[in-house]
Amino acid sequence: MASLLDDETRAELLCFLVVGQLYVFAREGVWLRADHLIESTRMWLAANGGECDWLERARLVAASRAIAGKESGDHFPKDDAGLHQFFNLRAGWFLDYRSHVAQRIYLRFAVYIKES
Repeated sequence: MASLLDDETRAELLCFLVVGQLYVFAREGVWLRADHLIESTRMWLAANGGECDWLERARLVAASRAIAGKESGDHFPKDDAGLHQFFNLRAGWFLDYRSHVAQRIYLRFAVYIKES
């Protein structure tokens, strides 16, 4: 299956994966395993009507891991209230792009996509 993801959609998916990893790392002190990231990717694609092949999913997972490590510094919230600010919980676990950290992560991925 060929990729049906445009650059904006790719950046949104990467942002979702990174925030998910940072959320789990802040709460539990461990990074998401590859199978969890792959499942998260599938769920996001299904919820957003996106499609891509396994190779692109693997590349997106690898890219999200690299950037999650760089974003896990002191500026990322560690408490539940701070962590929940990334999501619009009324609509489900969808990212809330009003969050400055979510915006910064998204912009980093938009640049990453254009450079790759």
